[in-house]
Formats: sequence, C-alpha cells, structure tokens
Amino acid sequence: MHTVRKTTPRKESMAVNFKRAHSWILLMVGINLMWAAGCAKLPVNINRPPSSAITDGQETLIGRHYSAQLADHDGKSGVFLLGNGLDAFVARAILARIAGASIDVQYYMFHQDTVGQQLLNELIRAADRGVRVRMLIDDIYGGEADDVWTALDSHPQMEVRLFNPFVRGSSKNLQWITRFGDLNYRMHSKSFTVDNQATILGGRNIGDEYFDASPDLAFADLDLFAIGPVVPEVSAAFDEYWNSDYAYPASALTQTAGAEQLEAIKQRLDEASRQEAATVYIEALKNSDLAQGLLAGSAHFKWAEEAMVIHDSSEKKAREENWKEELLISKLWPYLDRASEEIIIVSPYFIPGKKGADALCTLSQRGVKVRILTNSLASNDVAAVHAGYSKYRKQLLGCGVALYELDERITEQAEAHFTWLKGLDKSSLHAKTMVIDRKAMFVGSMNLDPRSLQINNEIGILFLNPEIADDSARNFDRNIEQAAFRLSLDPDKGDITWHTIKQGEEIVYHTEPYVGFWKRLVVDIIRLLPVESQL
Repeated sequence: MHTVRKTTPRKESMAVNFKRAHSWILLMVGINLMWAAGCAKLPVNINRPPSSAITDGQETLIGRHYSAQLADHDGKSGVFLLGNGLDAFVARAILARIAGASIDVQYYMFHQDTVGQQLLNELIRAADRGVRVRMLIDDIYGGEADDVWTALDSHPQMEVRLFNPFVRGSSKNLQWITRFGDLNYRMHSKSFTVDNQATILGGRNIGDEYFDASPDLAFADLDLFAIGPVVPEVSAAFDEYWNSDYAYPASALTQTAGAEQLEAIKQRLDEASRQEAATVYIEALKNSDLAQGLLAGSAHFKWAEEAMVIHDSSEKKAREENWKEELLISKLWPYLDRASEEIIIVSPYFIPGKKGADALCTLSQRGVKVRILTNSLASNDVAAVHAGYSKYRKQLLGCGVALYELDERITEQAEAHFTWLKGLDKSSLHAKTMVIDRKAMFVGSMNLDPRSLQINNEIGILFLNPEIADDSARNFDRNIEQAAFRLSLDPDKGDITWHTIKQGEEIVYHTEPYVGFWKRLVVDIIRLLPVESQL
C-alpha cells in the first residue's frame, strides 16, 4: 500500500510537469513566431517610378467615338447605370478591346475565377498590342495570386502594384496580430478607366459573384459608366493611389517572373476561355446590344448637369489634424443634409453609428422621407455587420425612417425591374448608392459603416440627372415590397416585425426571416462586443 501511494503521485507529477513543459514550449514557439512576424519588413528603396494618366486620349478610338456627343453637351458628363452583371462585364471587356493608349484598373478584390480570368485575358491582349495597363489591387488576399501578378508585371506594357501589402514569407495571420494598425487600412475603391476617356465606377469587385456568374451567390450590385469631365477626376484619384507609398510593385514583393512565366499565364487564361463556364461571356461579347453599341460608339448616355468625383485621400490612414474634413462622407453629407423631400439610401453594410442615426432622424423629423435598403441577416454575408446595424433599428424606425432588408429569395418580378437586384435566386445586396430628391444620385464603393467611413479609402460619383434619379426612385417604389422586408415596430410591445408581399398576400415575421435560433444568438452576442468601430 505504501508503494502504491508513492507511485501514483509520482506519475501524476510527471504528467503535470510534461504538460507544463509542453505548454511552455508552445508558448515560446508562439512568441518566437510572433516576434518573427513582427520583425518581418516590407522591402525598402524599391523602384517605384511615378506615372500619371495620359493626356491625349481624345485621339484614340474611344475619344473619337464620344467627341461629337461631348461637343454637343459642353461641360457635361455622360452617364448610364450598369445594374445587370452581364452588362457590367461586357462594358469592361469591350472597353479593354477598343482601348488605344491606356487602361487603369483599381480594385479591392480581383479573383482568379471565370470573370477574373476573362478580364485578365482582355487586359493582356490590350497590352500585347501596345496599350499601357496599370493594375492597382489591394493586398487583402495577399499571396493568393502572386504568380499572376509578378508574371503580368514582367510584361513591358503592364505594371501591377499591390496596395498596403503583407510581407511575403511570413504568416499572414500573425501579421494581422503584429501589424494590425497598418494592415487594417485597405483600399476599397473600384474603378476601370480607359484612355482617360471612359470610366466604370461603383460597387463591383472582380469576381463571379459580382457578375451573375456564381451558382451559389449573386451580389446585387451597381456600376456607373461615365464619359466627359468626371473621367479625368477619376484618373487623378487613381494616380494619387498609384504613386502612394502604400502601392508596391508586385515584382518587389516576391520573386521576379520572366517571359516563361508570362507565357504560362497566357496559356492558362486561353484555356480558361475555352471552358464551358466562360461561354456565356464570350457569346455576350459577340452578341449583346450593349457590346454592339460600345463598339460603334452609339451607347445612349444621359447627361448630368453637374457631376463630381468624391474620394478619400490615399493618406487617410495618417489622419492629420483636419482629417475628418477630408473624408468622403464629410464631402458628401452636405448634399444629403440639403435634401428637402426624399433620400433613398442603398447600403449592403449599414451601421450608422449614434451620430449617423441621429442625423438621419433629424432629416426625417424635419419632413424628409428617408428610406434605407440594406441586407437582412439571411442575405448578409457578414453577420457581425448585421449585429452592428441591428442596434440602431428601433431608434430609426421610431423617428420615422423607413427600413427595408433584402429578401435573399428575390422574386423574378422584382429582379426584372429593380435596378439593383439583377441576380440569381439567392442574392445578397452589394450596391452602394443614394438618390436625393429624385434629382441627384451617388454611386460608388462606400458603405455606410465605420470601416468605409473612417478606415478604408473609397470613391464615388455624385451627379445631377433628374431622369436617372427619378427612374431609380420609381423602380424602388414599384419593387421594394416584393424584393425586401419592410420593418415596423409593434405598437403594443415595441418589437420589430418584418413584412413582405408574396403573390399578393402580406406575410409577417416576428423574428429575423429565414434565420434559426443559433445564428440569431451569435448576432446577439456580437452586439455586446466593443467591435463596432472595425465593422
């Protein structure tokens, strides 16, 4: 018995000591890894030759296409909306095909999927015929396409720069911990500008889900196609980002590629063009009315009496003394604040914050009809954002602001007519737009959430065209009840209810539609966390 009593504690002691040693080793390994990630540095003294938009684009085919229309509308910008995903792809691809001098591409995300590969193919073909192509891509998914970016960067007519990059060869997850203050700042702007004569700007990243090409998810999105005086303004914004210290040549971050790697990428993209998934896009480039109109220079523009590009500074992260005055929202808000009748806001990620909610309530209480469309919990691809937004619903509803949340199961009727809801059966809202008094409209990359407003850099165009603005508002009026849930407050309990119309019958939900208990619980927990400023 005495022996047994001595042996058992000894084994336990050995086990405890082993666990402690194991934990200590893991802790030390973790500390060393974090130290290594923290010590990892971006390259210095890199070759970053400055460049700027071309100034002779009027002599290109695109410039000649639109010169007569622009001359007839002196000082005005021509615009039209791209609500349909296929049209949005066609517009970009055709512009690349007829580009004569330059293409400037700026995106938060550029996926290597069907749409991404088709557009890359068009960009390379343009570069092969002598067009200067500048690609500025945020490095949020750093390293996923380094072989592509470095290969393209080796092309004599192409330059690829990555905005605010991660250090290669070091754990990305650990860098998020050790470099969070730096890496949290992202370039969320999106633009596609050709010959400094035509631009496409809006909410779409480059990826299947933004162009109705994904079988799983369709982002309902919106772009603006523009010619005229606003185009050089977009180009100037691009140049500012391109020449920023945050923009690193792809070849400076990883191993330099050569002609062999470039040829391999070309072959890969050519093969992708022959796949079945690409067929619909290839055919659209041949047969769509929009394609034919752009090729012939006969696209039907609406003319903006006034138009201006509004964007954040590329140095937004520096937050100098007067940084709030330079924010996109600070420049845009005065136009919203001057509304006398109506504001329609479409924002997929909507977290107004206390100041924003109070400001919207002030507008509503002085008689402005404020209506907001955002994602429902079911359609939102970022549940944490919904948690941030849900805190302000009762206040907004209580002061007369109308709230609508996208029904992910959009009816065919709504899809056919609603400007922002062109997609598949399961949709998520991604368009970022505003209509002011049915006279002016804003289209851009900015969500109304703390991340877009305070952290990331954004861009958009505010333009005055009552025909487009009124048409967009009428589409909203006609289809919003079928495309989205209308929220209201129960007069007795003060709880939120969700209303929708299906086949002429009103359906009322008393909990978040299409969402189970556990997802609602997760959102409720997130609401308690102090993370709103990062959403």
